[in-house]
Amino acid sequence: MLTEQKKKQLNTDLVIIAVVSFVILGIYIILNHQINTIVANESISIVLRVLFVGGIFQFGLAGLGITIVTLLRRENFRQHGLTVKKLPITLLLSAACCLPDFIYQFVTGRVQPWLPFANVNTTYEVLASGFPSNVLGMLITAICWGFFEGFNYVVIADKINERFPSRHPLMDWGALVCAVMCILVHGVIGITPSALIDMFATMFLIYGMLVVKKQTGNAWGCVMIFMAFWNAL
Repeated sequence: MLTEQKKKQLNTDLVIIAVVSFVILGIYIILNHQINTIVANESISIVLRVLFVGGIFQFGLAGLGITIVTLLRRENFRQHGLTVKKLPITLLLSAACCLPDFIYQFVTGRVQPWLPFANVNTTYEVLASGFPSNVLGMLITAICWGFFEGFNYVVIADKINERFPSRHPLMDWGALVCAVMCILVHGVIGITPSALIDMFATMFLIYGMLVVKKQTGNAWGCVMIFMAFWNAL
C-alpha cells in the first residue's frame, strides 16, 4: 500500500517527465525548419550536428526527463532492469514482440536491408564520414536513438505501474500508456485498414516489450528493440 507521500512523489516524477518531454517537443516543432537547416549544413562537422539534434532534441524528448527524475530520487538505472538476470529469455521474448510489426512491414514492402538507425536522417552521412567521426557519430546515435529511447519507456512504465498497480499480470497500465504515447509521438495512427494494422502492431510491440520487462525484471530487451529493430528496416 502506497503512502500519500509516495503517491505525491510518483505524481511529481511523472509530471517532470511529461513537462520536460513536451517542452522539448514543442521547441522542436516550432523551430523545425531552423533545426533541419542546421542538420543539413555540411559545413558543420557531422559529429556536432548529430550531437546537436540527438543530444538536445532526441535525448531531450526521450531521456532528459527520466534522467532528471532518477538523479532527483537518487535512483540507479540498474533498479529499472539494467541487469544480466534472465537476459537470454528477455531478449528472446522481446524479439518475439517485434514479429507482428516485422510481418506488417514485410507484407507492405517496407523492409529494407537491415542497418541499425537507418531511418535516422544523419546515419548514412555519419557512416560515410570516415574515422573517427563515424565511430563518434554512431555512438551518439546509439545512445540517443537507441538506449535512451528504449529505456525511457521502461522508467515511465515503472513509475506508472508503481503509482497505479494492476493485479492482473498481463494488465499493465504503464505499458498501455507508453504504447499509446508511442503511436501518438511517431504518428503511427490512422483509420484505413493498413494504418490500423500498423498501429496495433506498434502497440503490441511496445506493450509486449514492457510486459516482458515487468515479468523478467530485465530492461535490456526494450533497449535491444530500439538499438537493433525500430529504426533498422
